[in-house]
Amino acid sequence: MRTATLGPAERAESLASMAERELDVLVVGGGVVGAGTALDAATRGLSTGLVEARDWASGTSSRSSKLIHGGLRYLEMLDFTLVREALKERGLLLEKLAPHLVKPVPFLYPLQHKGWERLYAGSGVALYDAMSMARGHGRGLPVHRHLTRRHALRVAPCLKKDALVGALQYYDARVDDARFVAMLVRTAASYGARTANHARVTGFLREGERVVGARVEDLEGGGEYEIRAKQVVNATGVWTDDTQAMVGERGQFHVRASKGIHLVVPKDRIHSTTGLILRTEKSVLFVIPWGRHWIVGTTDTDWDLDKAHPAASSADIDYLLERVNSVLAVPLTRDDVQGVYAGLRPLLAGESDATSKLSREHTVAHPVPGLVVVAGGKYTTYRVMAKDAVDEAVHGLDMRVADCVTEDVPLLGAEGYRALWNARARIAARTGVHPVRVEHLLNRYGSAAQEVLDLIVSDPALGEPLHAADDYLRAEIVYAASHEGARHLDDVLTRRTRISIETFDRGTRSAREAAELMAPVLGWDKDQVEREVQYYEKRVEAERESQRQPDDLTADAARLGAPDIVPR
Repeated sequence: MRTATLGPAERAESLASMAERELDVLVVGGGVVGAGTALDAATRGLSTGLVEARDWASGTSSRSSKLIHGGLRYLEMLDFTLVREALKERGLLLEKLAPHLVKPVPFLYPLQHKGWERLYAGSGVALYDAMSMARGHGRGLPVHRHLTRRHALRVAPCLKKDALVGALQYYDARVDDARFVAMLVRTAASYGARTANHARVTGFLREGERVVGARVEDLEGGGEYEIRAKQVVNATGVWTDDTQAMVGERGQFHVRASKGIHLVVPKDRIHSTTGLILRTEKSVLFVIPWGRHWIVGTTDTDWDLDKAHPAASSADIDYLLERVNSVLAVPLTRDDVQGVYAGLRPLLAGESDATSKLSREHTVAHPVPGLVVVAGGKYTTYRVMAKDAVDEAVHGLDMRVADCVTEDVPLLGAEGYRALWNARARIAARTGVHPVRVEHLLNRYGSAAQEVLDLIVSDPALGEPLHAADDYLRAEIVYAASHEGARHLDDVLTRRTRISIETFDRGTRSAREAAELMAPVLGWDKDQVEREVQYYEKRVEAERESQRQPDDLTADAARLGAPDIVPR
């Protein structure tokens, strides 16, 4: 497979190519579902385009709980179909499609009642494991185990002794959601899809009632393109209703946004060798291992304000701290919080009781000829959503089209990953990069790490870490701009890396160094470097201010104080 590069030249070429001749499928929306749909269509031999108004994964798909999971709590709702489907996808991702990006993670579930709770919860977790292995995709994860209170406190010394009478430990998986989408887009491009981020659909092309393409504004280079396609797929998540409004058709359902926020705290603030899952009065709370950090989340509240920049309020932060501190022997404080991020879940809300029950499930519709809509669902099952969307689009194509093959298409970086992992000491010796750094690169890029290492071999200064974010090498910043489609400083500090949530300064101390590394790749002059740095600093300050506000309305107003960057 050819490794696709998503640099400035490739982006410009893709936009021009999409406008030259009619596509079979044009996908609108560059989150995990849109990127997955583009990969599905391209690997069926269809000429495919993918456009995204902002950056890849800049909406929901970079702000999730970072979990690839079967949905253990959906078993309690007796939604066996959804759990079975998600467990299969979890297994595929761990074992075949993205072993470099999706990693097993243990979770401890504290039991608070003797007798009945161990039987009840234990039966659910046992069924969870059994359903996973029954599909042949659970062999990579250990099965659950029952722990006494003493054993549980050895595994998780952070817990209060009176917070549990025993525990269960089971396994799920985690992923860097934004990095996964970037790899998904590059994989689609490797199979021939034309892709362009920062390219906004401003309207649909019509012939009678039929949708025959879209008008796309290039937010980077300027100008507008008319991209014609036999089928257009609307995969815009929480923006689904807004996109549908461009054709005056909403369909039988609409998408409601639910806000979830997460806190990022340093590893040493919670003394545990395992993640935690806790019940709350509304849902569940996760404490997820994340490198040298923990992610604590999430909330679940209605949101009808700005979709591009959902804001976390002071009340949201207090809620999470209060819930997690109820079981921690050493409570977390505001000073322990390194990062905060807020995201919106696209939940289906129907026009009738029959569709409103869909919630976390997904649906696909064909509201007008030439336009397919896919909405709802969960990150873990993105591939199934993409398959269903392309299956629906195929009905409108006057040609024979192959069946979905993405179950057997590894993402970029997956092929050869395990062999390179076994050879990591030799790679370190050959390149002069410390073995720990090589491991870091392999777990972010898989076999594509060789491309990052090549940058370091050609310029050893790129093998140095960023001064104020030493988890990341300078080469990764250059690579983000040259190979991964990053167009702005925010793209790199927030999504290609996680510096914006993994440092107490939220990335402001790394901003200038990163911008100067990106400048030669993207052709920035000193003025543009300064604009990028100033915008990023204003964005961080607006987010900090929003997190000091008491409620959603005031938090939203504070966050909107930072304008979006204008590249020219």
